[in-house]
Amino acid sequence: MTRVKRGVLKNKTRKNILKQTKGFRFGRGTKKIEAENALMHAGAYSFAHRRDKKADARSLWTTRINAAVRPFELSYSKFVDKLKKKNIEIDRKILSDLAQNNPETFARIVKSI
Repeated sequence: MTRVKRGVLKNKTRKNILKQTKGFRFGRGTKKIEAENALMHAGAYSFAHRRDKKADARSLWTTRINAAVRPFELSYSKFVDKLKKKNIEIDRKILSDLAQNNPETFARIVKSI
């Protein structure tokens, strides 16, 4: 029975893995097994961090809104509560953008509540 040595395929696989890990530190960019492990972890982290990125953005919007309403002697939670009671439906992303780029418009919204 003939045997299969897999030389070409093995080299191709190794080359592709090392191409993906180019720039990784220590042995992760040059050694196949370490590179495979690094790629598995990198993929898992990137999946999780795509979710975290959205939470980080929302947290940043909250912080910006809170900083913008403090001069009006309001806290973030009281501000959002008053917005809901007045049925003003502007989401946090827009409020954050207004607070940062158009403080006059944001001040008018705060004064309206």
